[in-house]
Amino acid sequence: MKIESQIEKISSFQHLELLANQIVEGFISGMHKSPFHGFSAEFAEHKVYNAGESTKHIDWKLFAKTDRLYTKRFEEETNLRCHLIIDNSSSMHYPKLSEGQQFYESKIGFSVLASAVLMNLLKKQRDAVGLSVYSDTYEYYAPEKGSDRHHRMILNKLENLLAEPKQSRNTDTVTFLHQIAEKMHRRSMIILFTDMFQPGNEEALLNALQHLKHNKHKVVLFHVIDNKTELNFDFDNTPRKFIDLESGEEVNLFADNIKEEYEKRAESYFKKLSLTCAQNKIKYVPVAAGKNFEKILTTYLIEKQMFG
Repeated sequence: MKIESQIEKISSFQHLELLANQIVEGFISGMHKSPFHGFSAEFAEHKVYNAGESTKHIDWKLFAKTDRLYTKRFEEETNLRCHLIIDNSSSMHYPKLSEGQQFYESKIGFSVLASAVLMNLLKKQRDAVGLSVYSDTYEYYAPEKGSDRHHRMILNKLENLLAEPKQSRNTDTVTFLHQIAEKMHRRSMIILFTDMFQPGNEEALLNALQHLKHNKHKVVLFHVIDNKTELNFDFDNTPRKFIDLESGEEVNLFADNIKEEYEKRAESYFKKLSLTCAQNKIKYVPVAAGKNFEKILTTYLIEKQMFG
């Protein structure tokens, strides 16, 4: 699924919504419709009114136009509630994009577009979506709702994340995952986008992820990374200054001197994360910023089927 062919530039949340819709439409044509018809705030289509049926759902405005009686036919409410969480710390605003690169080639841009894509799918399926954004503060919270107005509000917030690059904002994943968990009262699917650059105690981070699972929530962790430099440490061997985006700490070195050791430790960390999540029934999915969104959509659809 080539994103480049679908849109060149993002300048407003309408474009974000358009791009998300094109990605979803490219992935799924003809979303499976439920054979059951419950009642929801938005109806799918009309059907001719039959004598003897309840008059409660007759569309009187349509009657005034057509002089025929129709009732509103509703799509079944699936009642899935999904809460998206985005890590907006400084390390997520990496790599710094050069002219001509697309916004989704940074970790935050990828997370924003992936969230918009999932929102698009949730909206198609009449599901409710909420959003939390954190860095060194709990920046934003919106509970799960399904209205168009709510979707537009969240899309606007996502757009703002791209427009407001954070300088030297640390990550306090542990504190804010606990706070988010406390807000989640009804069973939901919780989807987290983070680069997992969390200083300190790994056990504390695991406890926070476990807390998200209380009340039988399903948790999906999308581990967003820049494959070229953060996984493969692919730099030329000129002397370089590496700066920690969150602490400001600097180190001068030749990349080749530590490439092998770095890659070994990165692989070890990823494996440990994957194993720990598996042991705790948290779906762990490493994703590369700037790549296609098939893995995001496939993971979501499979997890939704298992949500039950």
